[in-house]
Amino acid sequence: MGFGVKTDHATGRHLDLDKTYENIIKPAAQEAGLKCVRADEIRHSGIIDVPMYRYLIEADIVIADLSTSNPNAFYELGVRHALRPRTTIAISESKLKPPFDINHTVIHQYEHLEKDIGYSEVKRFKGDLIETIMAIQETKEIDSPVYTYLEGLTPPKLKDMIEIPDKVDNEKETLSVIITSAKEALELDEFITAKALFNHAKIIAPNNDYVIQKLTLATYKSESPTKIEALESALKIIMQLDLFSTTDPETLGLAGAIYKRLWEQEGTKEHLSTSIHYYEKGFYIKNDYYNGINLAYMLNLRSNNQTDYNESLADFILANRVSREVIKLCKGLKGSSNYSDRSDKYWIEATLEEAYFGLGEEENYNQAKKEAVFLSTENWERKSTEDQLIKLEKIKRASTLQIDT
Repeated sequence: MGFGVKTDHATGRHLDLDKTYENIIKPAAQEAGLKCVRADEIRHSGIIDVPMYRYLIEADIVIADLSTSNPNAFYELGVRHALRPRTTIAISESKLKPPFDINHTVIHQYEHLEKDIGYSEVKRFKGDLIETIMAIQETKEIDSPVYTYLEGLTPPKLKDMIEIPDKVDNEKETLSVIITSAKEALELDEFITAKALFNHAKIIAPNNDYVIQKLTLATYKSESPTKIEALESALKIIMQLDLFSTTDPETLGLAGAIYKRLWEQEGTKEHLSTSIHYYEKGFYIKNDYYNGINLAYMLNLRSNNQTDYNESLADFILANRVSREVIKLCKGLKGSSNYSDRSDKYWIEATLEEAYFGLGEEENYNQAKKEAVFLSTENWERKSTEDQLIKLEKIKRASTLQIDT
């Protein structure tokens, strides 16, 4: 499976697959009496593929999470099917559309909420997975299509068998621990430390999108050695994800944030328009509230900096239109059956707060603010929201004066 946050390009969603592993797969395997290891938990000094292949042939059971149509996971499932005739379990989040070649493979599905998985769904699917693991150990039924259709094929064997340890040795060397430490540093605003750790992770997994995205974030947040240099370094890092043609909303959102900060530092209109370009592309691909509310803010900002009245008015009107689309999105999320299980309820409410404020709808703004304050669990959340509203107030005041002139 993938690790960290992966983008489902078919839907534009970001799924935190660590939540699947930590809350469902690993505890299910352990409750079934097995030792459970994921590739990023393996201690190794060379290329991560080497121990991965050995585990694919020797593990008593392999669970393949095909969520986000991850090509690596599909490939590794194919390797397992070629090496072992049975004891392979395929799972995925519910919106996966499996390709034709695996339409005869049973895929056990669960519901993912992007940033998290609901408690009731964790409980349900973990129970199902435990039952599947127990049953697959008792049956002699072939689950590999390779051995189903090529009757008489003999599975290969390694001369030297490996033993999966109870606990991975020297955890400081594992990719999983490095990434966990880096994420913790980000949460504590220790950006220089996070940057160093994500750089270390990138050495082990040089082409992993999630690692590159988080390294980009830590780099520009570090503001080291200067704000400008940090932003320029972050831009070089994110360029590795084919920035000009990517359709990944997370990558596009990061690019929008970098150019937004470059505008704030240098005041170059090209940076302002480029930020809008990336936020706009991310919003219309994913239709998400994060890129949407940032797009509305940047349009208001450009409206305030236009010299042409008609251009200024056009940006002002478009900003309001986007804000209304964002409000509709947030209301839809609040009305969904799994809203209570979401971990981003504060940000949904804070986004409504900002959108209503930008539109000048005072009553709705006050109600959204009241709910956001109630949902806030960290002081920095409110500070972030209130700082943004102060900026927006200044922009709106100046923009109104410009349009009225």
